[in-house]
Amino acid sequence: MTAQNASGVQVPDDLAQVGFVFGAYGVAGWVRIRPFSEDADALLRVQTWWLDKPGVHTVEVKHSKMHGGDVVAQLVGVTDRNVAEALKGAAVSIPRSQFPVLSNDEFYWAELIGLEVENLQGEHLGTVTDMMSNGPQSILRITPAAVAGADPEVEAQERLIPFVEAFIIKVDKASKKITVDWGLDY
Repeated sequence: MTAQNASGVQVPDDLAQVGFVFGAYGVAGWVRIRPFSEDADALLRVQTWWLDKPGVHTVEVKHSKMHGGDVVAQLVGVTDRNVAEALKGAAVSIPRSQFPVLSNDEFYWAELIGLEVENLQGEHLGTVTDMMSNGPQSILRITPAAVAGADPEVEAQERLIPFVEAFIIKVDKASKKITVDWGLDY
């Protein structure tokens, strides 16, 4: 299914941001993409990306490769460094339907955001609102739910839980819940 943006472009409903244009690479119009995943499979395998600058539109990828922790790519129509620099800051998105298939115990960050988090004692810890990486592992950023009777002036503390087997007991995408071995007082 697709939706139409203000300029009449048909935008897929399942677009997921997978990185952003970090800057130009070289003088021939290549761009440097900072991916949101370490392996950047989706960026490297999909030949049509969606950028949001100057407006939401597609770009065809001529070539792409890993360079350090970034992806560098040559895009159709981006022929020099100035054009590449003009794209700096643009979000790079790909329809989820084009993501590479993962094994049952692997997840894309976009699949985890929005899931409720509960511990082994059945206590609700909050909702995954973001993900981040500290290098060796991904980390769930959990915003706690508002507590009935709590002082609204006192903001509940965000929880950061490493997404590793020691703490993540079960991810149930169907019920939109993650069960963790993590106490309320951690």
